[in-house]
Amino acid sequence: MKKLPLHLQIIIGLVLGLAYGILSSASGWSSFTSDWIAPFGTIFINLLKLIAVPLVLCSLITGVASLSDLKKLSRIGGKTIAIYLVTTTIAVTLGLVLVNTMQPGNQVPEDMKIQLQETYRDKAESRAGSAQEVKERGPLQPIVDMVPSNVFQSATSNRNMLQIVFVAILMGIGLIQIPENRSKPVLAIFEGLNDVIIKLVDIIMLMAPIGVFSLIAQTINKVAGNDLGQVLELLSALGFYMLTVIIGLVVHASLTYNGILKIYSSMPLSFFYRGIAPAQLLAFSTSSSGATLPVTMERCEDELGVSEEVSSFVLPLGATVNMDGTALYQSVAAVFIAQTLGMELTLVDQLTIVLTAVLASIGSAAVPGAGVIMLVIVLEAIGVPSAGIALILGVDRILDMMRTVVNVTGDATVAVAIASSEDQLRQTME
Repeated sequence: MKKLPLHLQIIIGLVLGLAYGILSSASGWSSFTSDWIAPFGTIFINLLKLIAVPLVLCSLITGVASLSDLKKLSRIGGKTIAIYLVTTTIAVTLGLVLVNTMQPGNQVPEDMKIQLQETYRDKAESRAGSAQEVKERGPLQPIVDMVPSNVFQSATSNRNMLQIVFVAILMGIGLIQIPENRSKPVLAIFEGLNDVIIKLVDIIMLMAPIGVFSLIAQTINKVAGNDLGQVLELLSALGFYMLTVIIGLVVHASLTYNGILKIYSSMPLSFFYRGIAPAQLLAFSTSSSGATLPVTMERCEDELGVSEEVSSFVLPLGATVNMDGTALYQSVAAVFIAQTLGMELTLVDQLTIVLTAVLASIGSAAVPGAGVIMLVIVLEAIGVPSAGIALILGVDRILDMMRTVVNVTGDATVAVAIASSEDQLRQTME
């Protein structure tokens, strides 16, 4: 019997998890799901996070060192960052156009607004406190934070991924600068470690269908508890806001990413999306582009034909700084909250959202829920009460899953574009 492709296995796990989650909520199995189902999802995510730091470190070092000279590094790096910034700006602008056109904030009933604010008041205050700490830092603090004083301490947390990226690039540049007979043994160690990590990805992905099943079931369990009517009521009240975000994500992926693929490569869209599908499905279930990174790299190299040289540089960088879906969501959410609270935003406020959301998305950690914390910064920048995030927290997890898919798709798109422009795109299409 022919084995089902990985993406079909993940889809089956996702559908079964959705069905079980609804059944669990309707039948009052919330405690059983938390105790006996959810742990498998946690184990799966932990396994992916386990290899995230060593993967970024090894792949970036080998990727930078393999570029052989600083001119090549600056050329590829410059193109990568430029495309990332352009796509993020497009995403924010698109979000603003849609939210101002559709006006989702005017669709929420007054009594529901009050109920949502009361329900999620504590969570909103907690997120606001975290964001205030970020806001109070100096203007150059993000650059300071990027340079670690202890690389081993940085490696203890996936939230310090930008520091790991900095160290890896620095070490790669160092390897380029020394004689080949000295750099080759060091490079061989990191290349060997990278190969081992990629093999571990294959092993871990055997658990993907079970992990996805558990994650989806637990997500529904958290939102609904033992009352399915609660989630249906919430989705109904915030449905128009969710629809606005979803339309924005779909349009951005369809126009921006497909446009980049058409401009920079001859790769058929069907081939691209079929190749990247397992990474997209994993991004949907984990809500973490960082946790999805190992699979994204594997699919880009093995299925899409992106060279390891380009993949190992572009994708880890993208998982850290390219958050198009998050940026679009922040722009829609900020205006939605303002509309709901009856606040008018000026053109200057809207331009402030563009600038702040772009910068905030770059600084967002590639982990679930980080976008909400950065949203508070966007709200504060335009004078909207940060407590307003209470209005959207109930559906944030669902939207987090969707925007992570866009983030991962954007990373893969840019990797294909850069590889094609550098003549490093292997023709694997049948």
